[in-house]
Amino acid sequence: MPKAKLSILFFLIACAMNSQEVGLPLDLRQHNLTSSNSVLFNPAFSSNYESSQSIGLWTRWQWQMIDGDPTTLFLNYTGRLDDSSSMGVGFYQHNTGVYLNTGGVVNYSRTYDFADNVQISLGINVFAYLNQLADDRFQIDPQIQLPLQSNTEDFIVQIAPGILFRYDKLSLGLVSENLIGYNITTKENSPFSADKIILGTVGYVFPLSVGELENSAFISPVIYFKAIPGFSKQIGLNTSLITNRFWAQAGYNSFYGISIGGGGKFFNRFSLGVLAEFGTESGLKEKDPTFELVTSFDFGRIKPRKKIKSFEEPKEESLEEIAENEKIKDELSKAETLALKKEKQQQAKELKRKTRDSLALVKKEADLAADLKKEQNRKADSISRSKQKEALALQRITKQKRLDSITAANKAKSIAEVNKQKEQVRQDSIKKAKEADALADAQQKEIQRKVDSINAIKVAAEAAAKEKARLAEIAQKTEEDKPQAGEKYEEVVGEDGLTPGYYLIANVFGTKRYFDAFMADLNKKGLQPKSFFRSRNKYNYVYLERYDTMGEARKARDGKFNGRYAEKTWIYRVVAK
Repeated sequence: MPKAKLSILFFLIACAMNSQEVGLPLDLRQHNLTSSNSVLFNPAFSSNYESSQSIGLWTRWQWQMIDGDPTTLFLNYTGRLDDSSSMGVGFYQHNTGVYLNTGGVVNYSRTYDFADNVQISLGINVFAYLNQLADDRFQIDPQIQLPLQSNTEDFIVQIAPGILFRYDKLSLGLVSENLIGYNITTKENSPFSADKIILGTVGYVFPLSVGELENSAFISPVIYFKAIPGFSKQIGLNTSLITNRFWAQAGYNSFYGISIGGGGKFFNRFSLGVLAEFGTESGLKEKDPTFELVTSFDFGRIKPRKKIKSFEEPKEESLEEIAENEKIKDELSKAETLALKKEKQQQAKELKRKTRDSLALVKKEADLAADLKKEQNRKADSISRSKQKEALALQRITKQKRLDSITAANKAKSIAEVNKQKEQVRQDSIKKAKEADALADAQQKEIQRKVDSINAIKVAAEAAAKEKARLAEIAQKTEEDKPQAGEKYEEVVGEDGLTPGYYLIANVFGTKRYFDAFMADLNKKGLQPKSFFRSRNKYNYVYLERYDTMGEARKARDGKFNGRYAEKTWIYRVVAK
């Protein structure tokens, strides 16, 4: 079932791209969320929020005015567990253009501090949502009825991890929106996670020190790269000016165009902002602009921003001032101890209250999801009744047309012409699809041919390198085998079935009695000598060891067989036939 569902999805997207100027990617389209509600942009951002607790809302109206239903809605709560970790939960609804995903999101993030202003934050978003066909899915032509899949509901769990590396004011991020997906309804892997959506970011923070903005504002540009299967790569830039009272943002996306937005912070707790996005490509200029609304309410302890350190020289203090300062420090230490004790008690009470509020919020979000489901069912029933009324009206019109034979004849001719045009459109679509498949197959074969050619060149190069090394080794051994000046050396070719190699000869005997005595003496010394009889001269050759190379044999000879045999020895080489 998921494979058939995915095939229909790809067919609808392909038809929409042929009949429309621009197709809509299937990602979350969260490229403008670099500050508020930014856990969708990178799940590792939540552990760096200034507020210990906040509720945020983000809505996006894709290519439409705000009087319609938003295409994306994200309502979330985020709370800090400690100074280095945070956790959040939210309600999520996203219209991909073909499917409507409705469900929840759980976020967790933790930051690890290292020396020299180095931080690494790890985060994860877990999505759990119902996947169903959207009411406003793509249509090629209203007069052409596509064999769409029935409106079934699948429950899908999707995991999106992220990592953020910070060095001082520089940050590097990497996110996968759909690394793992599982369809609980069909008990199979989700086909929407087969091809991964990858987002990479590079950002920098520039503090501002101008007038009233000194030590309380900064400019933060972020460059990002996004890879979406089946669509062109997206490259974008977002630049934000953030202060304690307001923020402003401008950006550019290679697909969606330019964006500009801003907002304010009221009572140091509530933030409200809007953003508009305008298409710049030829296929998007005629579309309505895209609008976004972002809000957040901070009701926890605010973590102050780090101020820029002053570079003035410290003033020298007198002994009286030092003593007075020490006295003040002691008094402050006592007061701080009492205040800290009271603060811990207050925090314990606050934690209990937050737990109750969190449970109430989760219940409220579940009720909201149920209400949304009921509203969707009501709309579906209304649409069904409307279609029934349209069918009855069509029957009355048809009956009336049959009474007029001349009008009926003209209508039949018109219908035949329309059907002919529909059939031509269908044949053209099939032809284009076949041509696209043939082109893709030819491109794949050409790529494989180039890969095979490159591999053949690599194999030939490796064989040539091995042959060169072998010849060099042979040349080196040949040079090594040449007798040195003044050394005793003898060489024979494949004699008496001896194994080819270099024999370290201790002595040669023509008389067996002396040969046996010499062998017994060496055995007593623990040398374990060996011997062979050379039929050509009728002598017994006693050797201490056989070596594979001349270098090893010379080393043993010059080293007195590792100090175990002090008498003279010489080398006897046997060469293979």
